[in-house]
Amino acid sequence: MKVVLATRNRHKAGEIAAILTGVSVELVSLADVPGAPEVEETGETLEANALLKAESAAKHSGLAAAADDTGLFVDALDGAPGVSSARFAGPERDFRKNNVRLLAELEGLSPGKRTARFECVVALVIPGRPPFFFKGVLPGRIVEVPRGANGFGYDPVFQPEDMETTLAELSAEAKNAISHRCIAFRRLGDFLKASAG
Repeated sequence: MKVVLATRNRHKAGEIAAILTGVSVELVSLADVPGAPEVEETGETLEANALLKAESAAKHSGLAAAADDTGLFVDALDGAPGVSSARFAGPERDFRKNNVRLLAELEGLSPGKRTARFECVVALVIPGRPPFFFKGVLPGRIVEVPRGANGFGYDPVFQPEDMETTLAELSAEAKNAISHRCIAFRRLGDFLKASAG
């Protein structure tokens, strides 16, 4: 089976391909599909946004397509920033500003009240079939001061459960081995393996 990954980011596509090593599918990214339209993420859930992107890629290419959406859900903020994680501090998607706002909103809260989780949902659209969804969750907490220079987004302020480091203090390999995205795409891989079998 040939599957289009609904991303133009070759680094991200390579990361996903590494997670799906051993799955007998041919992966291409939107960078390899000329004229694929940009998709506005207007959904109110991760599932809705992932599905919007996967459906667009499948319709344009005529192939099966997979897309993901990710959010950070902070318990003390009633689940915010959630589906709006990239735009938490404004439409320009500036993650430094997002982190500043997040830490300001949690200021003064004890470690026990700073619980949070990253969620990633992958939508798989196969023409002629209903969509499939695969979810990965990484629980943890928001630290008081950003730490680490690796990764991106909220990685410097997110410390996974049962770890002493933030995601930004881990190597790319160590982060990818435990990440919410990795969990979701491994579940997709298991599904594709079972489907091929």
